[in-house]
Amino acid sequence: MAVYTHVDDEALSAFLGAYDVGELLSAKGIAEGVENTNYLVRAEKGTFILTLYEQRVRADELPFFLNLMAHCADKGLATPRPVPRRDGALISELCGRPAAMVTFLDGVAARRPSPLLCAELGRGLGALHNAALDFSMTRKNGLGIDAWAPLFAQSHDKANSVLPGLAAQVDGELEYLAANWPHTLPAGVIHADLFPDNAFFMRQKLSGIIDFYFACNDLLAYDLAICLNAWCFEEDGAFNVTKSRALTTAYHAVRPLGADEIEALPVLCRGAALRFLLTRLHDWLRVPEGALVTPKDPRPYLERLRFHGGVARASEYGLAL
Repeated sequence: MAVYTHVDDEALSAFLGAYDVGELLSAKGIAEGVENTNYLVRAEKGTFILTLYEQRVRADELPFFLNLMAHCADKGLATPRPVPRRDGALISELCGRPAAMVTFLDGVAARRPSPLLCAELGRGLGALHNAALDFSMTRKNGLGIDAWAPLFAQSHDKANSVLPGLAAQVDGELEYLAANWPHTLPAGVIHADLFPDNAFFMRQKLSGIIDFYFACNDLLAYDLAICLNAWCFEEDGAFNVTKSRALTTAYHAVRPLGADEIEALPVLCRGAALRFLLTRLHDWLRVPEGALVTPKDPRPYLERLRFHGGVARASEYGLAL
């Protein structure tokens, strides 16, 4: 989430006129994140999140994201529900950009997740994967393994300005992953961006999973690897095996992992670390002037990548399966 496009009250009031939400009471830009413009909107009939889609989100892919959220909400998951316009459409336009509104979910993001919250997240991720098994729409992962080398090519010349020797390290990792990626593992719809700021908790229970705008079809265990990277490293870069054990055990209880998925976890974690290293590097080098957004430092993900490169077997992640 971020604010790239500024929307004045007059434009926003006119926009809300197409929805059955009542008059605008207040609106506040949300600065976290790097992808889209987001506002917290309070209207007479409720509180909503308004998103204007920027950068990587294509307008023709919005039906996938919005219908997936609706599908998961219908299955009882704590996910935002898209708000239809009076004419039934889920997608509108505001300030020249595609836009949509979804329901607001209560809860607080965990800045320093505990093992208990990691277990809650693991259960929620497993439930999400199960709920989406019968979702009929599909979307290729535009930031999957096939996209990593072309993405890095856009930053290759400047990579060493961020960290000396980074270009050569990434080149070597791309070669390794291309030769070892486990393409035949179970696949389905994944969230693909379930970081701590995209999960809400109330009284130590998961109360919401948000920001589905990277959701796609890919390896289910790769989504788990993304979460291990995002939830199980401390601020000093140390890997917390207790959190990892809690997350993976809770996930496995909801959606059992196959032996092949468990064996492949170190490679999947390397791939997940590289994916976020590359996108953060890309954004670090290309923040639009004047944008109300703080780019995320790519360097911690290089340290995580190095950690996973030293993992010989999945048991080193604390898996008690």
